[in-house]
Amino acid sequence: MKKLINDPQQVVAESVRGFAQAHADHVVLVEDPLYLVRRDAPVSGKVGIVSGGGSGHEPLHAGFIGHGMLDAAVPGPVFTSPTPDPIVAATKAVDGGAGVLHIVKNYTGDVLNFETAAELVAMDDVRVESVLVDDDVAVQDSLYTAGRRGVAGTVVVEKCAGAAAERGDDLDAVTAVARKAVAATRSMGLALASGTVPHAGEPSFTLADDEVEIGIGIHGEPGRERIAMAPADELVDRVLEPILTDLAAPDGSQLLLLVNGMGGTPQSELYIAYRRAAEVLADRGHTVARSLVGNYVTSLEMQGFSLTVTVLDEELTALWDAPVETPALRWGR
Repeated sequence: MKKLINDPQQVVAESVRGFAQAHADHVVLVEDPLYLVRRDAPVSGKVGIVSGGGSGHEPLHAGFIGHGMLDAAVPGPVFTSPTPDPIVAATKAVDGGAGVLHIVKNYTGDVLNFETAAELVAMDDVRVESVLVDDDVAVQDSLYTAGRRGVAGTVVVEKCAGAAAERGDDLDAVTAVARKAVAATRSMGLALASGTVPHAGEPSFTLADDEVEIGIGIHGEPGRERIAMAPADELVDRVLEPILTDLAAPDGSQLLLLVNGMGGTPQSELYIAYRRAAEVLADRGHTVARSLVGNYVTSLEMQGFSLTVTVLDEELTALWDAPVETPALRWGR
């Protein structure tokens, strides 16, 4: 294992410390318990938005703290949920009097710990709503979940909900926007090679040089099937077809297409994947009205990509286009 680390047990602590130093104009780091918060939090009268989960998926979630997106992020150990204590602390830190929304990826540990945190915060008269992101169409249940996994569609949900909160929507309205974005979004990915968890010191799974795992999870969970390596267009088709089947977008839909790198895939290859996916969507009679290509929800240094498709309407398009200023995503300001 070759990694730019010191002590494998200190990877998260040292990483978030460096992140906070590099982006001190956007975030403040609290180390005990560990969470990152928007520099101007709490914003009086604005719904606070908190997300989090295991580390190793950067820039998710800390990279999306800032104007128009998250108010706080709670990083757990690599691929492991944070405990309730830092979630409670982060929730209280962003409460500006309008309540707080938890955006939770559907993994058993995340769900249980965010639920516990919400119950504890409610005892202090802070109103909390929760939205579960379960956009992965690859499998119904996996090693980490009961039901579908939450993957790169989380970025869409956090962006739209964050924009709704920034424009002054109340907690019920922001929650409704988040749920609408979840319902309109589907994702699926594949892996060419695994990432290596620092404290484990070995790859999460192994693939032969001529193998691809279709439908892989962001923690290295097994997918739908293992197939022979194929040209990029064929692989994109294998990933996109289940998304479109499950999404059942009306003819002539306006779509958001996110091509997400898993951490170890060159940008040039992601654009090859985007090109093919956009061609297929156009051939189906849809319009790719908005797009995003890059590493947004990674799995350490895993080689591979995921596709996320969101069916847009006027409201979701406006929320996606709304100004955002975070370390990892920014436009319109």
